Amino acid sequence: MMIEIVPFTFEISPVAIAGTSLWSLALYLGLSPVSEWVILQLNRWFNFAERSLYVSQEEFERDRQGREAQNAFYASIFSIFPFFIFGGLCNLGVEATLGQSWGISIGTLACLSCAIFELGRRDGME
Repeated sequence: MMIEIVPFTFEISPVAIAGTSLWSLALYLGLSPVSEWVILQLNRWFNFAERSLYVSQEEFERDRQGREAQNAFYASIFSIFPFFIFGGLCNLGVEATLGQSWGISIGTLACLSCAIFELGRRDGME
């Protein structure tokens, strides 16, 4: 069915998907102030974009809390996409320099290192 619609096929390596996911998690954990900033900016943008859809102030204020909570949820979900892109670039760089077999290994080490760093950073904030 899909071959009839799209005249070409492409495969994505499972190793590339796993390595990219590990690198994106590592970057998300290691750069947590940046991820919090991205979430805040996306939340602000979603709230601003939704406000422009309403004509009257009364209609906008009627169910504002529910929409703001929904926008905060969407912002937290969409905040992973920039890190997924940069994680893919990191994984591509590792695979280009060290070979495909090192993609998951270095991604795992980066993920564990960034998780330990984040735990230490949060412990030092208190």
